[in-house]
Amino acid sequence: MSTAAAGILFLISLIIGLALVHVPLGDYMYRVYSADRHLRGERVVYRLIGADPKAEQTWGSYVRCVLAFSAISLLFLFVFQLVQGKLPLHLNDPGTEMTPALAWNTAVSFVTNTNWQAYSGESTQGHLVQMAGLAVQNFVSAAVGMAVAMAFVRALARRDTTYLGNFWVDLVRGSIRILLPLSIIGALILVVGGTIQNWDLHTQIANTLVGGQQTITGGPVASQEAIKLLGTNGGGFFNANSAHPFENPTAWTNWVEIFLLSCIAFSLPRTFGRMVGSGKQGYAIVAVMSVIALFSMTLMMTFQVQGHGTVPTAVGSAMEGVEQRFGVPDSAVFADLTTLTSTGAVDSFHDSYTSLGGMMTLFNMQLGEIAPGGVGSGLYGMLVLAIITVFVAGLMVGRTPEYLGKKITPREIKLAATYFLITPLIVLTGTAVAMAMPGLGPHVSRGRASMLNTGPHGLSEVLYAFTSAANNNGSAFAGISVNTDWYNTALGLAMLFGRFLPIIFVLALAGSLAKQGKTPESVGTLPTYRPQFVGMVAGVTVILVALTFLPMLALGPLAEGIHS
Repeated sequence: MSTAAAGILFLISLIIGLALVHVPLGDYMYRVYSADRHLRGERVVYRLIGADPKAEQTWGSYVRCVLAFSAISLLFLFVFQLVQGKLPLHLNDPGTEMTPALAWNTAVSFVTNTNWQAYSGESTQGHLVQMAGLAVQNFVSAAVGMAVAMAFVRALARRDTTYLGNFWVDLVRGSIRILLPLSIIGALILVVGGTIQNWDLHTQIANTLVGGQQTITGGPVASQEAIKLLGTNGGGFFNANSAHPFENPTAWTNWVEIFLLSCIAFSLPRTFGRMVGSGKQGYAIVAVMSVIALFSMTLMMTFQVQGHGTVPTAVGSAMEGVEQRFGVPDSAVFADLTTLTSTGAVDSFHDSYTSLGGMMTLFNMQLGEIAPGGVGSGLYGMLVLAIITVFVAGLMVGRTPEYLGKKITPREIKLAATYFLITPLIVLTGTAVAMAMPGLGPHVSRGRASMLNTGPHGLSEVLYAFTSAANNNGSAFAGISVNTDWYNTALGLAMLFGRFLPIIFVLALAGSLAKQGKTPESVGTLPTYRPQFVGMVAGVTVILVALTFLPMLALGPLAEGIHS
C-alpha cells in the first residue's frame, strides 16, 4: 500500500470514529448542562467555594467569575512552581529550577488552556506539580471554555432575559461529568497501548549504543496525556510531547490521541442544536467545521506526502522531524488537527515541515481555531462567525440580519467584529515588536536574536510563536529560543489577552442577545441550516482571515517556498 493510500485510510477511519460519537456525546453534554439536579459531590464543591447553584448570573457576573477564578488559579500555579523544590516528588535537578519569568509564563499558559512550554517537562517540573498543578489546570481551563460556550448558546436559546446560567455550576459539571470520566477511559486505553503510568523519578538507567548511560524519567504520564488531549490543552509530560514513546507509543495510540483531541469539539455543535431546539442548526455548524477541516487536511497531506521534490521544502525533506512510528501522512493529520483545535500537542516538529505545510499549521491557528477549535472556544468562535455571516448577507439584500430569531443590530455586530479582530491585533503587534527588537547584550535575547534561522523562515518562527500564544494553541515552530525574560513576558501577555479579551466580548454579545425576544421568520429571513449558509460561513471565514494575515504569510512561508 502506498504512503498516500495508508494516510487516506487513516483519515477515513478517524472521520468514521468522530461521526459515531457525534450524536451520543453531544446529547450527553446537552443533558449535563441542562440537568436540574446536582450530584452529591457537586453540592459539596458548591458549599466549599460558597457558590449558590440555584442563582443565575448576568453576563457581567458571569465574566467576573471567569476572571476571578482564572486569576486565583494563575497565582496558585505561579507560587506552586516556585516552591516545588521544597515539596515531595520534585526532581531536584540542579540548574533546572523555575525562574519567576518562566513560572509566570507557564502559569499563564496552563490557566489560559494554551500549554505553551518554554521548558523541558521531564527535567523541570516535579511529579507533584505535574499532577496537582498542571493536570488540574488541564481540567478546569477546558471546563471554563465549555462554560463560556454554554452561556453563549443559552443566550441564543433564551428570550427576554438577562441571565446566562451559573458559571460555577457549568465549571463543576464540565469537569466532573464530562472531562473526568472521559479522561479516565482515555488514560486506560493509552496504558493498554503502552503509555507509562508510574511514580518513577530517575530510577530507569539505559545503556546507550556508544557505551554511555542515560537516565530516563518516568511518571504519571497516561493520566495527564488523556486530559491534555481531551481538553485541547497540549502540554506534554516530556519535552518531545506526543512524539515521545512514553506518551504515544504506537501508530494506533497516535490515532487514539488524534481522536481524543477532536471528539468533544466536534460533538459540541450537537449540544448547541439540542439547546436551541433545532438539530438542523447544529448540523449546519458541524458541517462548516468539517468542510474547513477537510479542506485544510487535504492541503496538508498533499504538501507533506508530495514534499519530496514536487513542493519546496523548508529545511529538508518531508520526513525530517517526523517519527518513524507514525510516518508522514499520520503526522500530517495530527499536525493539522492540533492546530485546527487549540490543542498544540505535536507528534512531529512543525519547524521541519515543508514551507507550505508549515504555512497550513499557521493558517489553521489564524482561522481562530474554529474547525472544530478548542473545547468550547471553537463553538462560540464559530457562532460569532455565523453572526458576522448573516450580517454580511443582510447587507446584500438590504434588510436587518437575524440569527436564530435574534436581530443583529449595530451593537451586536460591533461586539462580534471586535471579538474577531482582537486576536489578529495581538498576533501582528507582538510579531512586529519582536522583529524590531534585536538582542541587547550577550545574555539578553529579544526578538530577532532568539531566531535560529534568518530570512523568511526566521520570520515564520516569530509569527508562529505569537500566533500560537494569542490563539491559545501552545504548539511551537521550534528553532526559536523563547525561555528569555522578553519572550516569557511578551508571550505570557499574548496568551492572557488572547484568552480573556475574546471571552469578555463574547459574553457581552451573549448578554445583548439574551435580552431580545424572538423575531418571527419571514420571506426575507436567511435560512441558517442549508448548504448555502454552510458555504457562506466557510467562505467568509477564509476570506476574512486571508485579508488579515496574507501579507505576513507572503513574507514568511510563501516567500520561503518561492526562494527554495
